Amino acid sequence: MEEQKKFPVWERMELIRHKGRPTVRDYIPLIFDEFYELHGDRLYGDDAAIVGGIARVHGISVTVLGEVKGHNLEENRKTNFSSPHPEGYRKALRLARQAEKFHRPVICFIDTPGAFCGVAAEERGQGEAIARNLFEFSRLKTPVISIVLGEGGSGGALALGVCDTLGMLENAVYSVISPRGCASILWKDPSREKEAAEAMKMTAEDLAAFGVCDGIIPEAPGGAHMNPELTAGNIADFILDALKNLTGKSIANLLEARYNKFRKIGVFAEGGSYPPGDMLEGPLPSIDDLPADGVEVSMEKSDLHEVL
Repeated sequence: MEEQKKFPVWERMELIRHKGRPTVRDYIPLIFDEFYELHGDRLYGDDAAIVGGIARVHGISVTVLGEVKGHNLEENRKTNFSSPHPEGYRKALRLARQAEKFHRPVICFIDTPGAFCGVAAEERGQGEAIARNLFEFSRLKTPVISIVLGEGGSGGALALGVCDTLGMLENAVYSVISPRGCASILWKDPSREKEAAEAMKMTAEDLAAFGVCDGIIPEAPGGAHMNPELTAGNIADFILDALKNLTGKSIANLLEARYNKFRKIGVFAEGGSYPPGDMLEGPLPSIDDLPADGVEVSMEKSDLHEVL
């Protein structure tokens, strides 16, 4: 099959914001059978920005969680433009714990510019809700598979991103902050978001090189909206392959591998900078090989070895 054209980063941003791009609600009936939606966090209310429920994929019972985007203004207003409130994350955690109890794998779909940062969300504990998800998902005693459908922004995305296997659609992005937010903080100029997007290394290829993404899922030529059925089939294949690899593991091995997956992300050195490719192709450098003109730190060499 002929290799598809790779879009520049900013064109990908425009592509994943295309109003016709399939959302999790489009993909669920194409991938899963017998989806039964469940509502509410049993604490405050039901957040339409996150959908959750029970389904089957090729006869396997799973719990499905996903951040919901809309195709038009009315749908986006209903889902708060895919920016969840705390009750959305608490609903996701409630259903993930239920999945653990009944030994169902959890399939998470990530598609958000970030968690809602309004006053009401902060009053209801937005930071705690996200942190609680990070903590609980890291030790969930059932396989967790996460897939980035479009935007994967900040802690709003990571709250559903602590998993055993992370896949990304080929035009999706995943980053610690949105390009506009990065430009606003770094240069005090949100109009430089295109420049920020180029610098942030947030594409599926970048994240695969960094060891964050475990697999890049092909989209239909021209983008997922050109053929949602084809893209959904590719997502289903990725899910089934991941389930085959994960369901044979013991719970102890599953949790240890998940822990190690996140422990190894990132490269740290005393001063200077190292190209990611150089660091990924071999062992981390010895303390004696680090730059002599680095930032001064108040720790012994033996302590720094432990950090590295």
